[in-house]
Amino acid sequence: MLAIIGGSGLTRLSTLAVARREVIRTPYGEPSSALVFGQIGGRDVVFLARHGQGHTIPPHRVNYRANLWALKKCGVASILAVASVGAVGGEYAVGDLVLPHQLIDYTTGRENTFFDGGDREVVHVDFTHPYTAQLRQRCLAAARSAGIPVHDAGVYAAVSGPRLETAAEIDRLGRDGATMVGMTGMPEAALARELGVAYVTIAVVVNHAAGRGDSALAVSMEGIVAVLETAMVKVRSL
Repeated sequence: MLAIIGGSGLTRLSTLAVARREVIRTPYGEPSSALVFGQIGGRDVVFLARHGQGHTIPPHRVNYRANLWALKKCGVASILAVASVGAVGGEYAVGDLVLPHQLIDYTTGRENTFFDGGDREVVHVDFTHPYTAQLRQRCLAAARSAGIPVHDAGVYAAVSGPRLETAAEIDRLGRDGATMVGMTGMPEAALARELGVAYVTIAVVVNHAAGRGDSALAVSMEGIVAVLETAMVKVRSL
């Protein structure tokens, strides 16, 4: 089964023919929202709102382990995770969609693994390529079929938030090789890998990062919201 994790601007799927909603209990607490089961185009899909149905959970308080564990328990084999990002380099325009191929993790203080030791064997998963190649190619093919332009590469810098970055921090991310910055990419991707679930991120460029482009002086939250409303039309079409 396919799961779609909705980020900022995507708290429900209008194309999902809803069959049922279910609150899943996990060893790690409750997920961000009830899981919404249904079909899109005859395919079984489950939807999870990462920030809660009312968008009330900030990135650093998302229960990533509960979210991923609940999806795995329900038989999910593949995850499409939608995430809002800021453009670090000049590769992307505001409103673009990107399928990143790499990430750099700058987050701190998050529960970031299922393998905490104790009476369980220590496990080190391979994370050389954090996004599942076959699933990325399927997403790119779907975008081409729908006539939706999507960038097929990018390096996602995952930061803790919830504040936005300083211009100097964005300069550092650019020197490190990041092309976009967001707050929810980790540990979500790593937890999916630990569970053996295929995972890709569909990144929505909602602004130029701090000190870049029209954000040279300040980042406009009003502008971000406006871009999200427009860009999510393309995401839903995928």
